[in-house]
Amino acid sequence: MNQRRHFLAGLATASASLWSQHLSAAASASDPVVGHGTHRYRVQKDWVPPGQGRHHPILNCHEMVQVKDGRLFMIGDHWNHQMLIFKPDGTILDSWGAVWPGGHGLTRTEENGEEFLFVTDSGMWKSGPSPYRQTGRVTKIDLTGREIFSLSHPMSVGAYTPEMPFNPTETAIAPNGDIYVADGYGSQFVLRYNARGKFLQRFGGKENVPEAQRLNNAHGVAIDTRRGVDQATVLVTSRADHCFRRFTLDGNYLETLAVPGALVCRPVISGQELYAGVCWSKTPEINKLPQNPSGFVVILDGANRIISAPGGTEPVYENDQPKPLMQAERIIDHGHDVCVLENGDLIVCQWNAFQTYPVKLERVR
Repeated sequence: MNQRRHFLAGLATASASLWSQHLSAAASASDPVVGHGTHRYRVQKDWVPPGQGRHHPILNCHEMVQVKDGRLFMIGDHWNHQMLIFKPDGTILDSWGAVWPGGHGLTRTEENGEEFLFVTDSGMWKSGPSPYRQTGRVTKIDLTGREIFSLSHPMSVGAYTPEMPFNPTETAIAPNGDIYVADGYGSQFVLRYNARGKFLQRFGGKENVPEAQRLNNAHGVAIDTRRGVDQATVLVTSRADHCFRRFTLDGNYLETLAVPGALVCRPVISGQELYAGVCWSKTPEINKLPQNPSGFVVILDGANRIISAPGGTEPVYENDQPKPLMQAERIIDHGHDVCVLENGDLIVCQWNAFQTYPVKLERVR
């Protein structure tokens, strides 16, 4: 860990200069407008006021949720500041946390009027050119950081054998309280526990399943209740396959939502729409851009058609199939999560983005 800290301290100094160059190339005008159709946004790169990094440093922004009083909680992987708490105007209220070195996933849930957070530590981080791997874990905490419980390792409940890695990336909570864990950096299964943390089942996987149903980098998971709680389903990211897979709550495969060209992160449901950050765009054109940057946001409507790609190319359908998307403007570096505010604005968390804070996309009406 000390080696990692020394390396990253030096990297932060070099990154300041790189980020200055990055901002100059980011857009040809201040506060550009991105997106398509009814979902267009004005970019606010400086959502977080300058000068806050001295007291609230970050490495990578991973995921963000908003609680009832309006505060925004964001999980990251800085060794002493893994949880950052923001006001909606970007002011940082607090930062704490030193027990989730691979801080990656963050999910809000509510029980009898009290709010809780599920923190997913993937067990992976980068120190120098190579990633460091240990086992991951999922922890339930209250809004002050007090731990309620951690979920059992899948090997301890008979779901995994010793050679199967467990590097979870995300959780989702069903209407009945069941907890779904996506093992996106590990063995590519979804693990289901009840509200008290008792293991129930596993489903998905990459090997020995039909290719059209496999989970290939099961990076995110969400409960989709857009058709009503009684018709809730589980959406799981298959990031390397540029899609989301839909399952029943007990793990039966239903369908695939394709997002070609886009390596999407977790699905975020807001109203009748599905949002996701795009961490990379695998199309040949992207390799022509300086330093191979990548990242934007995708938005799907209630019929699961792509209707906007802020920072990316305009969605086009041919023979009722979406054509591949790619980054169009240097606005977002490795979009890792989208937090949708009540007024429709978006806060976009970025990974591997020169230790910078989230970007705000203000909805243009």
